[in-house]
Amino acid sequence: MDFSFSEEQQLLRDSLARFVEREYTFEKRRAIVRSAEGFSREVWTQLAEMGLLGLTLPEAHGGFGGTSVDTLVALQALGRGLEVEPYLASAVLGAGLVARAGTPAQQARLLPATARGELLLTLAHGEAGARYDLAQVATRARRAGDGFVLDGRKAVVPWGAQADVLIVSARTAGAERDASGIGLFLVERAARGASVRGYRTIDGQRAAEVALDGVMVGADAVLGPPDAALPVIERVADVGAAALCAEAVGAMEALQAHTLDYLKTRQQFGQPIGRFQVLQHRAVDMFIHLEQSRSMALLAAVKADVQDALERARTVSAAKAYLGRSGRLVAQAAIQLHGGMGVTDELPASHYAKRLTMIDFQLGDADHHAARFAALG
Repeated sequence: MDFSFSEEQQLLRDSLARFVEREYTFEKRRAIVRSAEGFSREVWTQLAEMGLLGLTLPEAHGGFGGTSVDTLVALQALGRGLEVEPYLASAVLGAGLVARAGTPAQQARLLPATARGELLLTLAHGEAGARYDLAQVATRARRAGDGFVLDGRKAVVPWGAQADVLIVSARTAGAERDASGIGLFLVERAARGASVRGYRTIDGQRAAEVALDGVMVGADAVLGPPDAALPVIERVADVGAAALCAEAVGAMEALQAHTLDYLKTRQQFGQPIGRFQVLQHRAVDMFIHLEQSRSMALLAAVKADVQDALERARTVSAAKAYLGRSGRLVAQAAIQLHGGMGVTDELPASHYAKRLTMIDFQLGDADHHAARFAALG
């Protein structure tokens, strides 16, 4: 099997590497994180102009019809720059759901605007107490004429306070943990009865708590079958988990490079600390975990688009479990090799460590995916 990138993918990788190095500097990122909105509309427009926001969307709706391997190329580069813009939330998860479950009219209304960077989408699925169980949905959707009325609470919604449209999962039938009876509904963030409380997460990104109290939506806001949305949620979650693996590899690459530079320049006892053998061993451990993680992330990207749900789920869970643990080990080693400076806000090391920690917990942590892999046989 040929694992080399195509010419187009190499060009995308190189152009993003230049963008991150020249324009998305560490200091610029710090200013963006501290801004009121939490991300840069200017950068978001640049990503749209580079084709990233429509990378995997259908060509008929302004996209390029790419695959999860294309997403891997993009997110490895963005991961190296610690990009905080809501790429995963909107371009991967939100747009991915609309592309897979939406009607032609919904796709025509939402996807081109998303690809142009004019519309932000996010999935509002997680709930308090659900942990990583995608089938646990307590939010209710009851029929009201041709539409539905939504009541419930959603927790840690990525970029919920910045998104224009929330894709809300709600139960139309059955008990709280039933696999059937779950629907997806398009809800305007400013809809009557919807309240959103946004906050900053430890890695500088944003999330929100969403309350739905009698939110009315029409029939045109139902995304796919109103009682059989779990399979598409699981599929998009696997695609998102594979994308997170790619981002983790990019972050680990940059963190390793920063750490090696520090070992070469930090002086102790009249010589660079990188000359001490025990520190060299730790640096080699970081390199080994990075190389193995790179292979696992590529495998997850290749399998994320297959039709066989079992093959996709097992491969993605294996990769997410491995990347979660490797990311933690690389982050811990980098902090220890930096010494006290590793936890300061002035150096990038602490910021990469925080992002790797959050990547582990997004869409299922290492323990969850290891258990899922074992359960799938």
